[in-house]
Amino acid sequence: MAETIKKEFASFAEFYPVYLSEHSNRTCRELHFIGSSLALFCLGALLLTGNFWWLLGALVGGYGFAWIGHFAFEKNQPATFRHPLYSFMGDWVMYWQMLTGQDSF
Repeated sequence: MAETIKKEFASFAEFYPVYLSEHSNRTCRELHFIGSSLALFCLGALLLTGNFWWLLGALVGGYGFAWIGHFAFEKNQPATFRHPLYSFMGDWVMYWQMLTGQDSF
């Protein structure tokens, strides 16, 4: 894993397989899915109500569940700390793949 901490990626396509390898624990992936679903719910509530506290809920729910998955189950550091944009993109690609059955929980 020390190799991925310093590694720079030329593209998201190069980054994504490494991202997936850092999410091999099933519980970690499930927590990511729950957190992303909660974030989507909060963003929907923000749009419906105009109450910006929902944005805080989206951030805490989305990242909170994911980070618990990494620290407690995956036992690694979230890629967000090293590659925030690619990690954010990876979260949503993995979410879509789990939602559509292309990747398992």
